[in-house]
Amino acid sequence: MRVIGLMSGTSHDAVDAAAAELALDGDCLVLTPLGMVSAAYPDELRPGDVLPPAAITMRDVCVLDTRIGQAFASLAVRADRELCHGRTDLITSHGQTVYHWAENGHVHGTLQLGAAAWIAEATGCPVVSGLRTRDVAAGGQGAPLVSLVDVMWLRGRPGVPVALNLGGIANITVAAGDRDPVAYDTGPANALIDAAVHELTRGGLRYDEDGALAARGTVDQDLLRRLLAEPYYAAPPPKTTGKELFHYDHVRTALTGLGPLPPEDVIATVTRLTATTVADAVRSAGGSEVIASGGGTRNPTLMAMLRTALGGIPLRHSDDLGLPSAAKEAYAFAVLGFLTAHGLAGTVPACTGARHPSILGSITPGRHGLRLPQPAAVAPVRLRVAPGA
Repeated sequence: MRVIGLMSGTSHDAVDAAAAELALDGDCLVLTPLGMVSAAYPDELRPGDVLPPAAITMRDVCVLDTRIGQAFASLAVRADRELCHGRTDLITSHGQTVYHWAENGHVHGTLQLGAAAWIAEATGCPVVSGLRTRDVAAGGQGAPLVSLVDVMWLRGRPGVPVALNLGGIANITVAAGDRDPVAYDTGPANALIDAAVHELTRGGLRYDEDGALAARGTVDQDLLRRLLAEPYYAAPPPKTTGKELFHYDHVRTALTGLGPLPPEDVIATVTRLTATTVADAVRSAGGSEVIASGGGTRNPTLMAMLRTALGGIPLRHSDDLGLPSAAKEAYAFAVLGFLTAHGLAGTVPACTGARHPSILGSITPGRHGLRLPQPAAVAPVRLRVAPGA
């Protein structure tokens, strides 16, 4: 089955589409990467500009739901044409997370926008969407949903491998063979870096390209200590967070009374915060290696700080294991949609905290109705990445 996974993360900057050929082989799911395409959100559509802590109206919600759905649909059409040659069987859309309702360690709800009907109408393909809500309804955190894919992918590796995603928020999956897996958001990855850059350049820049600003700065230890005092870091997993907590006001509060700091020092400090909190999480889990993916891997300053913070724990890219780091989450959601279409659960309760595994999402029929494959007789427990097309 050819499946396209559509993903836009908490950086709110672009939509990624990754296409894969997926096939069941006994208890193994074989993933053959077919490639990735990406498109930045149009300038007039910047979801992050109208999300919390900014005020938002119901009209804003309606416009975002429509425009994000259309942006996803446009990229899906391109991916179908360029990667699948018009032979896509299924599309999985993560949508754009605009709010994750977490209070006192419990997730009460989650909202992803980007109406799937626009994707189904534009491509003619059935679309699996709204994947997070079912896990929340089952008592889970609704994240990190990629944990099942990580566990299958890393199964059999020696030691305690840790999959790390550096998006707007950082999350890890700890896949030790002799104990239950663990997955959770460690805290900000790019969220505070991007917010600080945008604020301190007065909107001139949206992110720290190549980590250049952080590289010119000096970490302020007083600011770092204040940021590390955030109670979220000490909370036990499973746990999730988002830009509802980690936005620039979080940094502004920590700066109170410290006196003026050069912008580069603030950016260097929040970059070190990401490296420190990720490394602390890896060490507390007994991680023996870290396999990183996501946009943060393109920030050499962040990666250098993380490598130093990890000490002797090896840090490598997911590309080394066959999944391009820029597209890994999109491939993961392609897998989750495939599992849904085959009547298979897409969650690991030990990772999300749910009461039970759940088949995820809602399915929007394609142009020719809804023809699902026969339910799979055996749920795969391993993921093998085959050489790409």
